[in-house]
Amino acid sequence: MVMELRGERVVLRPLEDADVARIVEIGAEPSVKRWWSDVTTEDTRAKIEGRDEATPFAIVADGELAGLIEYHEETEPEFRSAGIDLFLAEAFQGRGLGVDAIRTLARHLIDDRGHHVLTIDPAADNEAAIRCYEKVGFRRVGIMREYWTDPDGVRHGGLLLDLLARELR
Repeated sequence: MVMELRGERVVLRPLEDADVARIVEIGAEPSVKRWWSDVTTEDTRAKIEGRDEATPFAIVADGELAGLIEYHEETEPEFRSAGIDLFLAEAFQGRGLGVDAIRTLARHLIDDRGHHVLTIDPAADNEAAIRCYEKVGFRRVGIMREYWTDPDGVRHGGLLLDLLARELR
């Protein structure tokens, strides 16, 4: 059972069927679609129904559904770690809510799930996302060449960042 997580300004709660239309709507906003090409009804339902390897949460801010954050885990004891992804609706971007959401989920993954290292892998040119992650304590590891394909089919580099439990800010 996934719990509700409370940050300073956001609440992360399990994604629900009632959220699907709004999540797909957010995914179609230009500043989200630029980085996330797969925000569809089917993919969102797959996340809710557990048919996706990620565990999703709705990001709620000011009482509104502001975006999605999710994590996936490597449970092999020698490599135990977790990765995080998220997006926020345009109306909620640039307000520090992404930092709060990432920090809130990172604390859960470290304190409750027992992970000692977390990763995140934005597009190498997604400067706003990178600044957000670095504010939480993530550090740049390196560029992954031709790592992701944008909605137009063009391949781009990704930036791998990681966070050790003791570095969480």
